[in-house]
Amino acid sequence: MVFATRMDQLGTESAFEVLARAKALEAEGRNVVHLEIGQPDFSTPDNICQAAHEAMKQGHTGYAPSAGLDELRNTVADHITHTRGIPVNASEVTITPGAKPIIFFTMLACVNAGDEVIYPDPGFPIYRSLVDFLSAVPRPLPLRESVDFRFRVEDLADLVSDRTKLLIINSPQNPTGGVLTREDLEIIADLAHRHDFYVLSDEIYANLVYDGQHESILSVPGMKDRTILLDGHSKTYAMTGWRLGYGVSTSEMSEKITRLMINSNSCTATFTQIAGIEALKNSSAFVDQMFGEFQRRREVIVDGLNSIEGMSCIRPQGAFYAFPNVKNLPLPCSKLSDYLLNEAGVAVLSGDSFGEMGDGYLRVSYANSIENIQIALDRIRESLAKL
Repeated sequence: MVFATRMDQLGTESAFEVLARAKALEAEGRNVVHLEIGQPDFSTPDNICQAAHEAMKQGHTGYAPSAGLDELRNTVADHITHTRGIPVNASEVTITPGAKPIIFFTMLACVNAGDEVIYPDPGFPIYRSLVDFLSAVPRPLPLRESVDFRFRVEDLADLVSDRTKLLIINSPQNPTGGVLTREDLEIIADLAHRHDFYVLSDEIYANLVYDGQHESILSVPGMKDRTILLDGHSKTYAMTGWRLGYGVSTSEMSEKITRLMINSNSCTATFTQIAGIEALKNSSAFVDQMFGEFQRRREVIVDGLNSIEGMSCIRPQGAFYAFPNVKNLPLPCSKLSDYLLNEAGVAVLSGDSFGEMGDGYLRVSYANSIENIQIALDRIRESLAKL
């Protein structure tokens, strides 16, 4: 079968590849500690599940409007107005099956072949994958350990030009746990106005900021008309499999995203959206509980990694990932991640799967219990002593 040549440009997500390999080892009887997948190990709260169950029993199993249920769009608008401190109305909200479509739809709606797109490196691999898929020009923005995995102003200024169409930012950040400051966002805003580009702001980990508070570029004066905010329910409410996300942008941009929804998914599941309303309105206690547990795990995993010879790890300020530096170990990070999976039974991700600037690092998810994290640390320490 002959496939379209554009498929050669479409990448993948290493977390799912490593998960599959880890599951294959488990099928052979091996015990594996999973620190590779970015998925909370908590169950979806009962009140959310009950809301979905009741919705299905009441017959909410048919099509929904492609832009989303009005009640959920209004609920999201109220939530963003409250959390980002800027007025948002329902016409500026689009509901999607997971937040990832907002990345794809934004690029489809805004980026032409040959346009330049700046994206974080290391960063979520789907950003670069879609830039290549659309024949745009990739411009990786280095995120450096020396500045807590933020960007240096001079690095961003060197990349921005009048050919820049879109800048992608992610804060808190996957894979590093880095968090952008208000000053960082104001620098971006100034460049966006001067060079006339849009900003796709991936804020899926907005509720997981350990030091200080989450800052959104949507709240920077003058940026509402230039920002497409991405958020969703997966990480905040332990709803990864429910596939419920949303974009907040201008009404004009929301119409484009809705048209893309019509041409791809038709709509997001109605009962899932009803569950999403319940999550936003009545689940703050669960969010606080999960946040506290991730905060405790962060201390355990960072202290543990720093106690292992050859590793060093700065304390992530957000999300649930540690990004230890392994440049002093005898194996490159890609071979090291394979070694830890096969020899130690610990699944982690190679930093270079997130971009060139990730070479020499590992991504370690602490979305697992403290007991399992301790087991993983002991296994890593013992296996590295054999190198």
